[in-house]
Amino acid sequence: MIVNSLNIGMAKKESFHGKDFLTGMCKQPAAGPLLLTKLGFEGDGVGDRKHHGGEDKAVCVYSLDHYAYWGSVLGIEMPGAAFGENLSVVGMREEAICIGEIYAVGTAVVQVSQPRQPCGTLAARYGRNDFVKLVADSGRTGFYFRVLTEGQVGAGDALALMERDPRGVSIAFANHIFHHDRTNRDGIEKVLAVPALSGSWQRSFQELRNRL
Repeated sequence: MIVNSLNIGMAKKESFHGKDFLTGMCKQPAAGPLLLTKLGFEGDGVGDRKHHGGEDKAVCVYSLDHYAYWGSVLGIEMPGAAFGENLSVVGMREEAICIGEIYAVGTAVVQVSQPRQPCGTLAARYGRNDFVKLVADSGRTGFYFRVLTEGQVGAGDALALMERDPRGVSIAFANHIFHHDRTNRDGIEKVLAVPALSGSWQRSFQELRNRL
């Protein structure tokens, strides 16, 4: 599990297929290691602070393993940081990564907090109104880290698993319940039982439970 690229970018106006957005999605590779704080990497930012950023979503992670798939779906060569991720990684697929797992990377320590939820800005970037659904249906969403210990992180750093969560709730499982099996009470309770689950996903799953 390796950081192939560390990507950052402050929020700025971007034009996607004739529409303007204030977004930090179009990130560029950093030249060297950067300080990772509780709120993310130095020099990085988001446009929509209501739905992005914060301590639970300090670092967006996406696997390069998925790029070939999306290239075939979209009929393009995927750009770097194609999903607006901070860390483009190798060997960290959603079915193998569990919420609550703790990793050392560089001199920082991070914890998996929730799946990444695809957004309308991502769909606009690729000119596909159905892209949010495509990403959710595929399960290739990526995920977020919160930062437990601040430190320096750079491209080429290994991600070393320090601690597993005994509940074993994978990103793929949480995605499946949230997007495809929303009346599965046992599944909802299993996700909610993970103490490290982000606040926003706790609220979303509590709402699902309340509807039952």
